[in-house]
Amino acid sequence: MKTILLLIPLLPLIGSAIAGLLRHPIGRSGAHTVTILAVASSFGLSAWVAWQVFMTDWEVLNYTVYKWAVVDGIELEVGFLIDSLTALMMVVVTFVSFMVHVYTIGYMKDDPGYQRFFAYINLFTFAMLMLVMANNFLQLFFGWEAVGLVSYLLIGFWFKKESAVRANLKAFLVNRGGDFGLLLGVAAVLMYMGSLDYAEVFAAAPTVAGQTMTVFGGVEWSVMTFICICLFIGAMGKSAQVPLHVWLPDSMEGPTPISALIHAATMVTAGIFMVARLSPMYELSTTALSFILIIGAITALFMGLIGIVQNDIKRVVAYSTLSQLGYMTVALGASAYSVAIFHLMTHAFFKALLFLAAGSVIIAMHHKQDMREMGGLGRIMPITAVTAWVGSLALIGFPFFSGFFSKDIIIESVKQIDRTGASFAVFAVYAGVVVTALYTFRMLYLTFHGKPRADEEMLSHAHESPWVVTLPLVLLAIPSLLVGYFTVEPLLFGGALSDAIYIDPANDPVAAVGSHFHGPAAFALHGFVTPVFWLAMLGVGLSTWIYLFQPSVAENVKRRFHWLWTVLDRKYGFDEFYQNIVTGGGLKLAGFLSRRGDRMIIDGWIVHGSARLVGAVAARVRGVQTGFLYHYAFAMIIGLVALVFAFVLLKG
Repeated sequence: MKTILLLIPLLPLIGSAIAGLLRHPIGRSGAHTVTILAVASSFGLSAWVAWQVFMTDWEVLNYTVYKWAVVDGIELEVGFLIDSLTALMMVVVTFVSFMVHVYTIGYMKDDPGYQRFFAYINLFTFAMLMLVMANNFLQLFFGWEAVGLVSYLLIGFWFKKESAVRANLKAFLVNRGGDFGLLLGVAAVLMYMGSLDYAEVFAAAPTVAGQTMTVFGGVEWSVMTFICICLFIGAMGKSAQVPLHVWLPDSMEGPTPISALIHAATMVTAGIFMVARLSPMYELSTTALSFILIIGAITALFMGLIGIVQNDIKRVVAYSTLSQLGYMTVALGASAYSVAIFHLMTHAFFKALLFLAAGSVIIAMHHKQDMREMGGLGRIMPITAVTAWVGSLALIGFPFFSGFFSKDIIIESVKQIDRTGASFAVFAVYAGVVVTALYTFRMLYLTFHGKPRADEEMLSHAHESPWVVTLPLVLLAIPSLLVGYFTVEPLLFGGALSDAIYIDPANDPVAAVGSHFHGPAAFALHGFVTPVFWLAMLGVGLSTWIYLFQPSVAENVKRRFHWLWTVLDRKYGFDEFYQNIVTGGGLKLAGFLSRRGDRMIIDGWIVHGSARLVGAVAARVRGVQTGFLYHYAFAMIIGLVALVFAFVLLKG
């Protein structure tokens, strides 16, 4: 078993090394063959491990793979923690990665960086697996930073494209801001609990919960609240929560397979996974949970609103991802950790499907991404259109589709809690239902339905994508439709995740929802009469009326409420704030330090000033060297008298 667990992350690493270092000897076909075999094998082994975990009498496996240092009694090691949460994440990561690898053959077939791309995505899979399989904070941090590094390489894959270079730098810098919080949290864990091992930290957490610390201005903070908020700041960066969300939409500058792999199923959900993994700590701080709840609610609603005004098909899906990550974060703040993970899983399938469907459209449109130049593609690309409909219905939470089960239970869970921010969160998740349906069906209608708006030459060359593109779409559409129905009961109400997630029994919203759960079929049928369903239908109806029958309404609304459209189009001014205040302020500070510190003090005073001082002293001393012997004799006599005088004074 331990050998199998070791092979799961190592196979993608080996595949990446072969594709990257031996790309010329093995060629293009060799690169995709070895990397796809590696990730397919990793998926197969992960599925076998998940079967053992969920279907047999599996005991949690927590062991050290390699201990590489002991510093002052603190063990620094590589280790695996294999429980239900890990097994679920391993299957999701490897399956989506496998689909993306196959899809990449068709999408990147003419790209000169073909082998490099496969090397990167295999390396990304390795980094993500090391993150989710970790049994300690040090390995978590390694996987966290490795994922960030590879995402930097992937977002900026087309490095000759200026917008891609700016996007990967933006992603890297914003994530470093969040990672600083994560590092502070890990340091505080080590300081107060004396270990980096999850099991030891969780055991020590209750004893630390009552302690306080002074952070700013003599104000006392709960140690556990400080640790949890710092760790969550790291999650805010990686999982793109307001205000550290600005990198994710710009990262659409990378190739579409990366949008599916990084920004739907894996990297952006790392923060969600981490908070769920650390549930025994977060349950000890209601303040931290309220903070998480409010941040998630803001992200879920306000990022979805921006999606309504986007015209780039990938950016619509990107803002949808931001909104759905907000829903997951709301679930975490409501102590519904298992529901957050459940939505993470269902979202991974249908959002990867939507990104890959968008990529299929982009291929057909010769890499045009503006939906205003599309329309009527459903007749030309039936497989892409049907699978996009499946992903869209799952996204809006239509009953019986996977997204319905996870999103509805998030909303029901939030209604059960009583903590700061709960009322706002309830409003945000309900309003978000309308917004999600509106921008999702706007995207469907503008892309696949209505009259074609592309020119005749473009339409004459448009066709359905090859099988290496459409096969992953079909395979992702199946779980997008079915996985929620078959897994909702065991994962949420059958205790399947109970070995990994802890919830205070006195405040368990999932248990409260479970008391009214009578099976997935009954739950889905009841979904047709709930307010959530009718709110979704309101969004669908508005979108249908505007974008299928009365397209002039959109322009009239835009003209009448131009101020609101401007606010949404400018993304609430976050980019301007960071550019002008944070980046601009940093540049001005750097300029001041360069002028005053570097040029004036260091160069002017220290370097050149010392040289000028030596020159001035030398000029004065040089005047003493007259060349007359009697001057030197007189100076020697004066010096001798001074020495004698000083000696007498010291002796006296």
